[in-house]
Amino acid sequence: MPYITVTALSHPGLVRDNNEDSLAVGPWTLCGTMTENPQTLGFPLGNPLVVAVADGIGGQPGGEVASGLVVRRLASLGPLLDSEQAVHDALKACNHAVYEAAEHDPGLATMGTTVAGVVVLGTELLVFNIGDSRVLAVGPSGAPEPLRQVSVDDSPPPIPGRRTTSIVTQALGGALRFSAVTPHVSTLPLVGGERYLVCSDGLTDPVPDDILDELLAAHDSGRAVFELWKAAIDAGGPDNITLALISVVDD
Repeated sequence: MPYITVTALSHPGLVRDNNEDSLAVGPWTLCGTMTENPQTLGFPLGNPLVVAVADGIGGQPGGEVASGLVVRRLASLGPLLDSEQAVHDALKACNHAVYEAAEHDPGLATMGTTVAGVVVLGTELLVFNIGDSRVLAVGPSGAPEPLRQVSVDDSPPPIPGRRTTSIVTQALGGALRFSAVTPHVSTLPLVGGERYLVCSDGLTDPVPDDILDELLAAHDSGRAVFELWKAAIDAGGPDNITLALISVVDD
């Protein structure tokens, strides 16, 4: 019987004083802390399974509060996220929740977070994001396009000569006054042999796509997640690093 494995890791990197990333895998959450080693969880295929990474906006107060609030809400709503509309509604509710929490604590004014993730259904995958955290589809070895981004970055083009930008044009919270969001949500078929990587930009900013592709082609599960984390650390670990690698196993 097919089942799902999710291997995840969250780490502050080498520069940041604390970890403002948070992670949801089904009902399990990891908020504002770190894992010493990749952790693998298994789930039956069929019921909605949410896997999400939220990256608290740096340079503003309460990033870890905002990211933790969002992943805990998504984890609690996970079994109900069975359609694009349900995911749209959940993300908009998360945005309201971040602003409401900030209103009750002046020290959290302007706190905000990005979020990206998937909901694994029986034969489909709902992909969602707000901000610049990403979802990547990892094709099997020899595929014409082994690594492709299936989320949509909310960020302007980087300046000439640079590969990335730290600016986001849309986030959950992040402003003094309420600002509505337009979530990116799409549906993909579950394809045999594909894996899916959900991650914060602490991985994708310092590590180029060709290195990601090479490591994912060479490794699977815990070893793949460890090698991806190590590549970000070897590149200076300039930001918090959180990633979850999703596989459908045909047992």
